[in-house]
Amino acid sequence: MNIIDDRLPVWVALSEFYLDTELQDKDYDFIYRQLKDSGKSVKELKAIDLYEVFPALQANLNSVVGEWAGFNEQWLCKVCAENYRKRNNPIFRLIVTLRNKRYYWMRRDHWKVVEERFASGS
Repeated sequence: MNIIDDRLPVWVALSEFYLDTELQDKDYDFIYRQLKDSGKSVKELKAIDLYEVFPALQANLNSVVGEWAGFNEQWLCKVCAENYRKRNNPIFRLIVTLRNKRYYWMRRDHWKVVEERFASGS
């Protein structure tokens, strides 16, 4: 399996955290199923969010007229794959980590819900 096939469902699920909408239970059900089906640990999923999805979509959280209907999957795949290739670059990691310190609060509650679902198995 190539990296795109492996990660695309995770990228799409995590992109929900960055939409300009209030997530509902059905949204969290979708996100949890996709993340659980990936076979990755919560720690791995959080790293994917931090180094691959967050750098691509963080600006949407700050936008007055942010995307709310969903991101174009082809575009999302392209930018997340670019970030995947850069994820081990020390400068990239430093910049992302610093930005995350400022903006993690915007998706912290989403991660709480997802982690609770992983812990309960549902």
